[in-house]
Amino acid sequence: MTPISYFPAEPGRVYRKIAYGPLLDVFFLDMRSYRGPNGPSMQTELTPDARILGAAQVRWLKQALADATATWKVIASDMPLGLIVWDNWADQSGAEAVANGDAGAAKGRELEIGDLLRFIKNAGIDNTVWLTADVHYAAAHYYDPSRAAFQDFNPFWEFVSGPLHAGTFGPNELDMTFGPEVKFVKAPTAEQGANLPPSMGLQFFGVVDIDGDTGQMTVRLIDRDDNQLYAVTLDPVRG
Repeated sequence: MTPISYFPAEPGRVYRKIAYGPLLDVFFLDMRSYRGPNGPSMQTELTPDARILGAAQVRWLKQALADATATWKVIASDMPLGLIVWDNWADQSGAEAVANGDAGAAKGRELEIGDLLRFIKNAGIDNTVWLTADVHYAAAHYYDPSRAAFQDFNPFWEFVSGPLHAGTFGPNELDMTFGPEVKFVKAPTAEQGANLPPSMGLQFFGVVDIDGDTGQMTVRLIDRDDNQLYAVTLDPVRG
């Protein structure tokens, strides 16, 4: 169960921060309620139609991140950053998530994410990790500006996990605007096909542990049979 805060002025609001002591703050995002319509997502200016988070949510997130004192800042997003999720799968067209498939300079919804990543870098906000979903398989990505078309950000990790009990698809192609590198992926093979039932065993979840003494974060990707598929331990940057 995911806790939901209730805001009387905005009853349907999902985005919020949950603090877990001095080592962890989790920032839950909403990439569906405030975005512009799906489409090519090739705008060169950050208009309301180009947004995926919306101006108010971005302002809140920037302020909340700047105010955070926890060692780790986990950004929990309902959609991935660099994976291409097509609105129209048959035609391979239209952006459903952030990436537009262009792999070049930030455009469309990438403008808003690029602005956020730039802010995190310029504000000196360390130890950000993204946990994302929507695509139905498990993956670990490392984003590095040295490989990216948009380079004004600090490197970070993104961990993708799902589904808990739905058809399994994937893997999706990566858009290189923010320079992601696949460190791990577990998805159906071409021979297995797509939309596989839970009985196939390709159901995944993630576990995150933080060592209270060292401050290290260990992220593990696990399948439904409790097999550890991938694990990485991240050292915190000490400010």
